[in-house]
Amino acid sequence: MNKKKWIKRLLITLAVLLCGFAIFEIIVHVLMDSEMSSRDDWNIQLGERMYTSEERGVSLYSAPCEASIPVSRMVPDEYEEDGFTYYDESVQHRLGQELMELVQQQGNAAIDAPLALLNPFGTGSNGLLLAFQTDRKSEIRYTIHTTSAELPDYTATAQGLGDKQFSRKHCFLLVGLVPGETQEVTLEAIGEWGKVQERATFTIEMPPSSSGYDSRLTYTDGDSAAALSDGLFYATGLGDYYGYTFFFDNSGVLRYEMVLEGFHSDRFLYTDMGLYTCVSSRKIALLTPIGQAIRIYDLGQYELHHDINWGPDGTILALVNDTEQDTVMDVVVELDPETGAVTELVDFSTLMDGYYGAMTHPVPLTGSSFWQAGEDDWLHLNSVQYRQADDSILVSSRETSTIVQVSGVHSTPTLTALIGDPAFWAGTEYESLSYQPQGDFVPQYGQHDVELVEDDSLPEGQYLLRMYDNNYWSLSTRDDYEPELPDSVGTSLTGGSGIHSYVTYYLVDSNAKTFSLAKQFPVTYSSIVSNAQSFDGNYVVNSGVAHEFGEYDSEGNLIRAFSYDCMMNGYRVMKGDFEGFWFREAS
Repeated sequence: MNKKKWIKRLLITLAVLLCGFAIFEIIVHVLMDSEMSSRDDWNIQLGERMYTSEERGVSLYSAPCEASIPVSRMVPDEYEEDGFTYYDESVQHRLGQELMELVQQQGNAAIDAPLALLNPFGTGSNGLLLAFQTDRKSEIRYTIHTTSAELPDYTATAQGLGDKQFSRKHCFLLVGLVPGETQEVTLEAIGEWGKVQERATFTIEMPPSSSGYDSRLTYTDGDSAAALSDGLFYATGLGDYYGYTFFFDNSGVLRYEMVLEGFHSDRFLYTDMGLYTCVSSRKIALLTPIGQAIRIYDLGQYELHHDINWGPDGTILALVNDTEQDTVMDVVVELDPETGAVTELVDFSTLMDGYYGAMTHPVPLTGSSFWQAGEDDWLHLNSVQYRQADDSILVSSRETSTIVQVSGVHSTPTLTALIGDPAFWAGTEYESLSYQPQGDFVPQYGQHDVELVEDDSLPEGQYLLRMYDNNYWSLSTRDDYEPELPDSVGTSLTGGSGIHSYVTYYLVDSNAKTFSLAKQFPVTYSSIVSNAQSFDGNYVVNSGVAHEFGEYDSEGNLIRAFSYDCMMNGYRVMKGDFEGFWFREAS
């Protein structure tokens, strides 16, 4: 090959690589933009209109599903208008008023002819509200049998409205119907002595999922003989499926699809009225068990990212971007659900101005976080925990591979601890705040989902932290530091042979300013995102880049792993029994 041809081929190859990189960059930015945007299509499918309430601006239609009982759907009349959202208190109130009237009119129907409404509040795609009356006081157990596919039966005891376990009047959201499948539902009225007093069966062919997501995941069983915990896994922040939270049973069957305005429901915070969660990039809502968003809070200039959690006295802490400043993912605010007031607690770019700006720069195109090129993501917070003892917060910083403690957040916020590799902070004005590792272990790198673990047996000043240790080193916003890493630490987004992430526990001693490794076990590698949850004696772990979540026993042995589809990565997967919300504990 002559020199001219060689140069020509080299230039063509470089051009192809550059085009490929540019296309990849465009795809990533489109995905990131879609994560923060609000939906403009609620995918509302309706049958024939039955009537319209002019007073409330709500119409009742037949639902788009074949069933052996009448199934209806109510929708606000403006649902096709630009800017419409279900996450509006006025919309939810009108729907709630219409539902109350329908229940008053038809809620005395018998168990074999119930009032049935598909997704009455638009916050889920496959929930079926049922209202009826039984002859005697009872609780309702239901079993869903899929006739159109070989899926396991699903049985639950419904959580009705009100505090009474046994009642003649029943109104609840039936959760568990599989999208796109034909199912036979058996309702059983169980008396106080545990006997079936009434029984009825109906069939229903459910519409497909609103998102188009598959109704069943594939799974592989691990070596552990331990049983899976009871409950539903819920997956949130799956790339290209933003605006949805998916609920799967222990066989990987999709049992509920929560529909959000956008973004992802980073965490569920339970209260007597229901649960709080993120429903768009700037909204937090209080959802009741039947799906009504009775309170919706707009955060104004603050844009949610990565986590919400309880603060003191029923307040909610949130990690946010302040859209009126240049930095991202470095502010913590507090929402008061009673008043709706949003208060900025900590702006880390101000609190740590001896590091931010002085030693950092925005993410460059050549950085390891190149998909964020141009963003001033110098800290990248991804979880927040509140400690009542010293009015402090513990936040996880991915970019610095550090767990940061700030005390006195409601008085004078003061940086008090940096937990991670002390070498990172050596030579900075924060060096003295670095806690020292005790023992021979590799500190965490790129960690996510740091959780404060309650343990009353520990002496004052000591506490446990659990985290998903990604075990991934990346630093895109600082040039003067290069760590000496053991071969066990990943430096690639996709990992390599023998590289793992970990579920890691630290014992932290704030008196001695030390931390030690209390427990650790390996899990599937994920360079970014991901989480680890302790649930009912087991662990639920999501490795988001690998598109895998699993349940592990108490010793860290895999019971079952599920694979899921998405673009890029899946943010979090957790598990809940939803008792007191959708379900009652079986008598």
